[in-house]
Amino acid sequence: MSQQKSQKPSALSLWRGLGGWNFYFLIKFALLWFGYLNFHALTNLVFLAGLLLPMPSERLHRLRHWISIPIGIGLFWHDTWLPGPESIMSQGGQLAGFSAAYLLDLANRFINWQMIGTAFVMLVIYLFVAQWVRITVLVSLMLLWINVVNIAGPSISLLPTKEITPQATLNNAPQSNNVAEAANASDQSAPPTSANLTAWLNKFYESEKQRVTHFPDSLPAESAPFDILVINICSLSWSDLDVAQLRDHPLWKHFDIVLNNYNSATGYSGPAGIRLLRASCGQTSHSDLYKPVDQRCYLFDNLAKLGFKEELMMDHTGVFGNYLKELRDDGNLQAPLMSQTGIKPAWTSFDSTPVLNDGEVMQRWLDDRQKSADTRSATFYNLIPLHDGTRELGSTKTAPWQPRAKQLFDQLDTFLTNLDKSGRRVMVLVVPEHGAALQGDKMQMSGLRDIPSPSITHVPVGIKFVGMKAPHQGQPLNVEAPTSLLAISELVSRVVDGQVFNAANVNMSVLTQNLPQSQVVSENDNAVVMMYQGKPWIRLNGGDWVAYPQ
Repeated sequence: MSQQKSQKPSALSLWRGLGGWNFYFLIKFALLWFGYLNFHALTNLVFLAGLLLPMPSERLHRLRHWISIPIGIGLFWHDTWLPGPESIMSQGGQLAGFSAAYLLDLANRFINWQMIGTAFVMLVIYLFVAQWVRITVLVSLMLLWINVVNIAGPSISLLPTKEITPQATLNNAPQSNNVAEAANASDQSAPPTSANLTAWLNKFYESEKQRVTHFPDSLPAESAPFDILVINICSLSWSDLDVAQLRDHPLWKHFDIVLNNYNSATGYSGPAGIRLLRASCGQTSHSDLYKPVDQRCYLFDNLAKLGFKEELMMDHTGVFGNYLKELRDDGNLQAPLMSQTGIKPAWTSFDSTPVLNDGEVMQRWLDDRQKSADTRSATFYNLIPLHDGTRELGSTKTAPWQPRAKQLFDQLDTFLTNLDKSGRRVMVLVVPEHGAALQGDKMQMSGLRDIPSPSITHVPVGIKFVGMKAPHQGQPLNVEAPTSLLAISELVSRVVDGQVFNAANVNMSVLTQNLPQSQVVSENDNAVVMMYQGKPWIRLNGGDWVAYPQ
């Protein structure tokens, strides 16, 4: 009588392969090749090893696949440039304020149908080829190769468009132990390693703490009274002007000075307002915006001490995102909001609140100034008709940006013309908050500003002196030097006595000579972007620096 003995599975039979996870990694490889991932090679290799580890039973093997699904989704998100959980949590309250129509619009933009179609084609090819080829072997070898290649540098180096100079070729550059020397605020000679980039950024912020605009203690007896009007436009950058083909709008010829290389230093409205109101000191990190600061940093406070009455006007309520509260608490702007009674709404904002007609808002300011007994004023004016999600009255669909921008530029141009006719002496500064991100990139879709990329923070700044005795030049003076907020404060301090309005001749080149220059560093809550050796670099959530994908 023979007895059948149960056979134990051999060790080789326990290696079951990746199955459908092969397609998961193939999708990642494709996205990495085209620059759409911040790929974490070692983390993915560990995940792959966990999926391949032999399991003694089929039940445990299947359980591992189910447990791996949320891990795989989280890792995929981690490998993208999408905002992290910290950023989503910090913006969660604001998302709740978005209208349903705007959320639907964002979701539609988030879905890339071309990529979905490509993924479907890849899936069909994978299923066909997998019948004859051991895809698991190829995927494992590919991921091993990626890890080996990237031992000496960031994984972004895999991209075919990578142009970073390898450290090994910089024979005469300081080595990584010379971090302190490499971090000099103007010295970018050290190789772009994460340690050197972080040290340079820290040195930049330390050096910025020493910079301050010096305003006079009092105005001289012969000073001439005038008004200062800072027009803080949301969602306007040079990149947006190029996309909308509005660089040649007559508005830009109306100015006396244009700062061509101005960096707004952030991609969001609240921080932008705080930074502008604190323009009299050097640039701070994002977290320091919400900490106490030297009283000399407040631009409008400096002006108030010299007799300028502080004023505030907006074409919106300022409730969303606690914008008005941040201006008061962190920007120290305590002026009451100019009355909006009787001004007609022109648009509906992304949160379904009205956006007032800016032509009427500006005219009210001019009318009020003509009647006021105050000889000097400093007004902060924030306007949002260019913000993403703004729509026509009664509509649920986002209005095209170009017509909105053209209408606003026409209104501003008309306002400047009316100012000229009024006879008032006014220094007008158009200083945008940040761009609209009309054209997305490999890191974020259009309209998203979680990452303050150069195309978002490189904004057009125009300065005009209305009511000067001196004749205006035919074309604005273009300042090409890299500037930021401190240059705004410095320009104001140079003309605060009002003599520029009484002079028979004004040389704008002399007026703008030796303006404070600023390194290009921009920061949001969880992202820092800066220029180093002429190229943009990014750090997300305090991680390693990688070259910004071009």
